[in-house]
Amino acid sequence: MYLRFFGLRELPFELTPNPKFLFLTPQHREALSNLQYGLFSAKSMTVLISEAGTGKTTLIRAALESERCRNVTCVYLSNPALKRDEFVELLANRFGLGPRASASKAALLDELEGVLLQRRARGEVTALVVDEAQSLGLDLLEEIRLLANAETATEKLLPVVLAGQPELRNRLNDPSLRQLKQRVALRCEIAPFALQDTAAYIAARIKHAGGEAARLFTREAVTLIHEHSRGIARTVNVVCDNALLAGFGLGRRPIGREIVLEIIRDFDLSAVAAPAVAADTTDQAPDDEDLAVEREDAEDHEDVVAAEPEPDRFSFLKVR
Repeated sequence: MYLRFFGLRELPFELTPNPKFLFLTPQHREALSNLQYGLFSAKSMTVLISEAGTGKTTLIRAALESERCRNVTCVYLSNPALKRDEFVELLANRFGLGPRASASKAALLDELEGVLLQRRARGEVTALVVDEAQSLGLDLLEEIRLLANAETATEKLLPVVLAGQPELRNRLNDPSLRQLKQRVALRCEIAPFALQDTAAYIAARIKHAGGEAARLFTREAVTLIHEHSRGIARTVNVVCDNALLAGFGLGRRPIGREIVLEIIRDFDLSAVAAPAVAADTTDQAPDDEDLAVEREDAEDHEDVVAAEPEPDRFSFLKVR
């Protein structure tokens, strides 16, 4: 609706996890490298933890679509709040197993191991990715542990990625899941954006959509967006999209603080400091040239647009 008014080719703040809009802070870049490494190297289990709306799903999709993971076939579960029998049936269907596997966990494990061995013999890695993993019950986490046990004498057959909100961290600390936690080979956490990251994120999305950030938002508007979104990327998108829509309706550009404040009131967003989430990584990717966390990692893939932070994050904005 507002594309022509603001000189855009496409909507810059859609909520879909589109890897081409991927924005990489140092933490996000490290998490992406860990996800890629855990998948293509078939590590037993990789855990990614962050607040809702900070980009976990986008990172996972970017990793799966990257050149490094070209030989990885993924079974992706985005709604894992299932009963045990539903979980078994869903996995059997997603892995393309027979009807026996849908009805019996023993048959599932037996058939699945055969399929995984055949695929590995062809040079393929088959992975299980569970998004929103904080919704998993203790019984399903135990089932995932059993699936992750599939292995030969030299390699794991089914690398697992668990991505979830901070509640997942607490779940993994449950004493009954100590065996599952011991199988975590890679672990990383990403925090909400700092103020300068929010500014760079908004600028990167606008640039990718064909626009010029300084013509769309003032510096004061960006500061308010950060304060009231608490640096959560999804909330930033919601506020920016609605602010552009309101600006179009009022015939105003760039978007100033008054319009942003109106959107903040409409969505009942309070200015609360962004929660601090410390990065926690273990068994990091090898520190060699192939696995180094470099800008070229994202630039090698046409479907990923990575925005590298600049020394002055507000250089793209003019005070209005």
